[in-house]
Amino acid sequence: MIRHLKTYDFSLLFAPIALVAFGTIMIYSASMVYGPIQLGVSSNHFFIKQLQWFVIGLFLMITVSLIPYRHWKRLSKLVVLLMILLLVGLFFFGNEVNNAVSWYNLGFMNFQPAEFVKVGLIIYLSSVFAKKQRYITHFSKAVVPPLILTMVILGLIIRQPDIGSAAVIGLIASLIIMSSGIRGKHILFLVGVTAAILVVGGSQMVTDERLERFSGAYQPFESPDSDGYHLIQSYVAIGTGGLSGEGIGQGVQKLGYLPEPHTDFIMSVIAEELGFIGVAITVGLLGLIVLRGLYISSKCRDAFGALLAIGISSMVAIQTMINLGVMSGLLPITGVTLPFVSYGGSSLIILMFAIGILNNIARTVKAKEEEGEEYEVPEQTSTKRYRTNGGVRSWQN
Repeated sequence: MIRHLKTYDFSLLFAPIALVAFGTIMIYSASMVYGPIQLGVSSNHFFIKQLQWFVIGLFLMITVSLIPYRHWKRLSKLVVLLMILLLVGLFFFGNEVNNAVSWYNLGFMNFQPAEFVKVGLIIYLSSVFAKKQRYITHFSKAVVPPLILTMVILGLIIRQPDIGSAAVIGLIASLIIMSSGIRGKHILFLVGVTAAILVVGGSQMVTDERLERFSGAYQPFESPDSDGYHLIQSYVAIGTGGLSGEGIGQGVQKLGYLPEPHTDFIMSVIAEELGFIGVAITVGLLGLIVLRGLYISSKCRDAFGALLAIGISSMVAIQTMINLGVMSGLLPITGVTLPFVSYGGSSLIILMFAIGILNNIARTVKAKEEEGEEYEVPEQTSTKRYRTNGGVRSWQN
């Protein structure tokens, strides 16, 4: 039992659990007035709900951490099928929330398929590019097929419309593709094509509401009572908090000024109530997860495991940067929540699931290093060697 526990990466256990526990407390603080006044629910409604998702997510994370991560490669085709079915099904059975048909009402919770797609696409792309390592430099054969499927999935999400989730998923996919070993000229080509699509497609998707989001983000004081109102309230919260904050529960901006204080703008509540110190600790724990994931990727000699770790780490990093960009005015409001901290059952459960996979990769790498076992990757061909404390090992490439 002790030997089994030693294989765990405790930083990947402590950081997510600490963030969710802290986030649950801040959700109560942020929603104890917002819930009764704005939605007519009890003051502890969101706290109780998030606590339930926390328990489910924790159980899922520990369970998934015990499942060898290579099993997910065998399920990659099933994962693709589920992603397509869930996204297409929204057009027939989905519920509209905030002018987007992005949710299924399951009775006990609202489920957002885009959250599942984030991890599902990571599993699929990691699997397909691991299998294509022998001819990864062959653009049309190795890159185009998974790229087409990725574009289809992004199109279905944009159609909802859910631009925020599409942006996150597109960036995650881009980082996995760039990390897969494709040629530099192919990366430049994809960057150029993406830029052209954004210019042409963006011009077709421009609406008055989206223009208002940009003007509200970059010129908030020109329309303080309309487009710029929410960002100005976020600025007030950040400025009021100072170094150590007003104290948990003592914030004012959550009392009807900040929009969605328990979800999109929860970091503004943290800034007001716990100040720079609270923000720094939160960002530090998120950064620990990201950096630890990238470190594990660098140590993993299996292409599938390495790409999985990169994808999961980038998912946390991208969502964090977008959320912080929104609350600070660097980006327009997109509806991207803060990982592990913001309220949301779909997001939390999927994140904990992903961290379980990442922890299994870490456990596998650590166990292999300690036991001095050979690390084989069956879908690759040539053989290389690397040196560790346990001696020289080989893997196929």
